[in-house]
Order: sequence, then C-alpha cells, then structure tokens
Amino acid sequence: MFDVAPTELLLVVVVALVVIGPKDLPKAMRFVGKWMGKARGMARHFRSGLDTMMREAELEELEKQWREQNEAIMREFPRIDVNTPEPTTATTKPAPADEAAGDADQTAAAKKPESAEPAETHAVPPKDGPLP
Repeated sequence: MFDVAPTELLLVVVVALVVIGPKDLPKAMRFVGKWMGKARGMARHFRSGLDTMMREAELEELEKQWREQNEAIMREFPRIDVNTPEPTTATTKPAPADEAAGDADQTAAAKKPESAEPAETHAVPPKDGPLP
C-alpha cells in the first residue's frame, strides 16, 4: 500500500525520537498502532462490503441470464401434460381418421369374449410374502 524505504523509515524514527522524546515514544507508538489497527479494520469492512455488493450484482446478472434462457427453452419446448386430455369444444370435431380408429377399437372390444380375463402386464407379489 505505502511504499516506505528503510532510509525514510529511519528518518521518521529519528524525528519522532527528537520531537516526542525517549520517555513518551512507547506511548506514542502504541497510540499510532491502535489507530492503524482501527483504520485497517475499517478498510477491511469497507472492502468486504464492496465484495459482497459485487457478488450480489454478479448473481443478479446470472439469474437474469438464467431466466432468459429458461423462458427461451419453455417457448421452444412447451410442457405438455400427457395425463390430462385436451378439452373438446362444440366447434372441435374429431377427424375422420380418429372416428375410424375409434370404430375399430369398439369392434375389437365387441369381438373379445367376455369370459376372457385381461392378461397382466406385470406380476404383483402377494401380500403374504414373495413369489415361490
């Protein structure tokens, strides 16, 4: 911070010794040391405040970029919920291909015998224990 050469420091010590005197020099040095400590503490506090402000500004900038990218992704790939059917209105009619597919499903269901049970797609273990 301050660039003090050894000769300059020696000159300051000699002037302080002459002006203050050898008897009061330790008190003066203690006083100067306390003030230097307070000044360093204030500078450290000020610098940490500036660092915090800079970090917050960087975080805000990153959050803004993230929000913009997220919105762009959401516009490009809108979320489609597969479980909820699309609402049908009075103006919306199913396409002829959809009607034909629906008719085919109904005829296939009609041809299936009622006594036949649907095949299980996965095994469910009994409540008593594991399967043998």
